[in-house]
Amino acid sequence: MAMDAAAIEYFHSVARHGSISRAAVELQMEQSTLTRHIGRLEDGIGVRLFHRSGRGMVLTDAGSALLLQAEKLVESLRQARQLAVELAADAPLQITVGAQPTIAQMCFGPLGHALRQRFPHARIRLVEGLGHRLVQLLQDGEIDTAVLYLPEQGQGMDYDLLLQEPLYCVLPPGMPLPGASIDVPRLLDLPLVLPSTAHGLRGLAESLAQRYAQPLRVALECDGSTALTRQLVHAGHGCTILPLAAVQEEVERGLLQAVPIEGTDVLRAVASATARNRPPVAGLREAGRLIRQVVTQVVDAQKWPGVQGMAG
Repeated sequence: MAMDAAAIEYFHSVARHGSISRAAVELQMEQSTLTRHIGRLEDGIGVRLFHRSGRGMVLTDAGSALLLQAEKLVESLRQARQLAVELAADAPLQITVGAQPTIAQMCFGPLGHALRQRFPHARIRLVEGLGHRLVQLLQDGEIDTAVLYLPEQGQGMDYDLLLQEPLYCVLPPGMPLPGASIDVPRLLDLPLVLPSTAHGLRGLAESLAQRYAQPLRVALECDGSTALTRQLVHAGHGCTILPLAAVQEEVERGLLQAVPIEGTDVLRAVASATARNRPPVAGLREAGRLIRQVVTQVVDAQKWPGVQGMAG
């Protein structure tokens, strides 16, 4: 039985157009050549695939049955050719992006769409984790890039600053508010629920306490997710420091309260990060461009609570 991929593609084109002449134009070959290919295919499998008539090429029952399988093969060939083009252009086979929980909540939805559209044949993997864990994953080569808050203790990293996000004092429901905002000295007088590690928010709170020469009142240490911290604040164990995006839903539902912390020194920078010790990864530069594009779109659409604009 004489049958190859090219013959199936020729058959598919003729069946789709119902015409040798139109299929020949699409395939960029002579009509006589295409007619010979169709004849050889029919001779090879021993059945007629088309009725020739004045109306063109009409599929026989056998031709209709073959077309069902031919469509799958032609689509597989198209995808294989596209993949070959991308591989030749040094396109990635996998892209893994990490983000801290609040950032992931803001960006992973649109970022997943953007990456899948740009790299349709790559495996796209999104990882949520705490900042110090993401830095370790970057350095170990487990993820390609991460979107996280700075400063993080991650030597040997390259950062692309995306935006600066103001921080809020988050209070239990029913607790008297200090006003429309709160300054740092009054914040430091509050009992706080904070992580035990020196990374992230705990480090920022300790630096504020040192700068203002005030003791840090830690009511409870929580090394879990921001969701768990929010639950502890809701339960009345104390207050905490978080970006508005992390608590917007609970604030709207009356489960928590949040007021901005005054001062330009109470900002968290959001950046995309890559490890310097890794060899170049195909598509990484383009992935970084897409991350910046997606973050810009989220901010411009006012879907990142508390953030007014991108970093320069």
